[in-house]
Amino acid sequence: MSRARVARAGAGAERAALVGLISGRVRRLEAERSLEELAGLAEAAGARVVLRMLQERRTPDPSTFLGRGKLETLAASAAEMDVDLVVFDNELSPAQLRQIEEATGCKVVDRTQLSLDIFARRARTREGKLQVELAQLEYLLPRLVGAGAALSRLGGGIGTRGPGESKLETDRRRIRARIHALTSAIQDVRRRRERLRARRHKASVPTAALVGYTNAGKTTLFNVLTRSDAAASDAPFVTLDPLVRQVRLPDSRELLVSDTVGFIDRLPHTLVAAFRATLEEVAEADLILHVVDAAAPDRDRRMNAVLRVLTEMGAGDVPRLDVYNKCDLLTSDERRRLRERAPDARLLSAREREGIDDLVETITSRLALDVRRVTLTFDPADEGDRLRMALVYRHGRVLVHETCGGRVAIVADVPRRLVARVEDGR
Repeated sequence: MSRARVARAGAGAERAALVGLISGRVRRLEAERSLEELAGLAEAAGARVVLRMLQERRTPDPSTFLGRGKLETLAASAAEMDVDLVVFDNELSPAQLRQIEEATGCKVVDRTQLSLDIFARRARTREGKLQVELAQLEYLLPRLVGAGAALSRLGGGIGTRGPGESKLETDRRRIRARIHALTSAIQDVRRRRERLRARRHKASVPTAALVGYTNAGKTTLFNVLTRSDAAASDAPFVTLDPLVRQVRLPDSRELLVSDTVGFIDRLPHTLVAAFRATLEEVAEADLILHVVDAAAPDRDRRMNAVLRVLTEMGAGDVPRLDVYNKCDLLTSDERRRLRERAPDARLLSAREREGIDDLVETITSRLALDVRRVTLTFDPADEGDRLRMALVYRHGRVLVHETCGGRVAIVADVPRRLVARVEDGR
């Protein structure tokens, strides 16, 4: 890499070329949309896209991914456009990375490495940094053979930054030792989250988890539901560390809503594995709210990508409610067709605060938070009865409280999911 390119990489102003392949069952429109998404990821990582290239080929070349002639064209175009960085919309093997770097004279990263880089930029908490570093090292470990030059690049830049950057020049043994230490630390995180979930379950507070494709509007909806001010942005992966907030309904019933990292198509397996401790919040939720960008032209592809990740993390059987957001961007006919196609879903606009009440009512019904009026009698001297009384006051709405002959009679509206517990202590 030239001195000028190194200087720009250090300043975070890398000029990027994007490369995609149309092969197998992939259609040109799908490849173009995927490359457009890759451009958004590259820009989120701090690059400026100056060149895009697609090749139609039955199968990738095992040594150079692209055909020889296309690779020569890429090298010439990259030199003409003064490209610093070539980003491939597919995962490359170590041999392919080396061959392409030698042919182009540019730094080369693939979609997985770019995604990891963005996660490294977004990580703020210790938990997030641990999980990102683990994913980075597990991605890099099989690529250490013959990659000494790549791991000692000057100037940093996209694909080289992150919590584990100073360790990339270590040998396999030290990287494996670091992976072991990170795995142990993340196991501690996992156990801590399990204890928190057990505590919430014991307190009978249900949880609804927001999931969806990146930039579907999850955090905006989260802020509306919980009256929070979490950072929301059009950029991908702004929410990296999970947020859990309490929602108290007007009649004092409560539930917890969690906001999670946005998914993308072909989310790196190393990332899903590393973030399993965090994503278990979704798998253990009582209800998944799948937030969908209703105005996205490739809406179905994005929905399918989210469902694949949910299945991969073991959350495929959790009750799910599809929530079509950004419906203010649809025409009345488009809304009508969407309602006909998905009658059980909810249509709303979190930004415009439209459809929120209907969503809350649906969540209330799905989580059995809808109430039943019950008349209960307690003995204040009995510890179990005292706990049941506290449960009624915490989760229900007490209408009558009378004391007679050392007994307490209460008439209350109690969430249906808790009726059995307050009636007989189960």
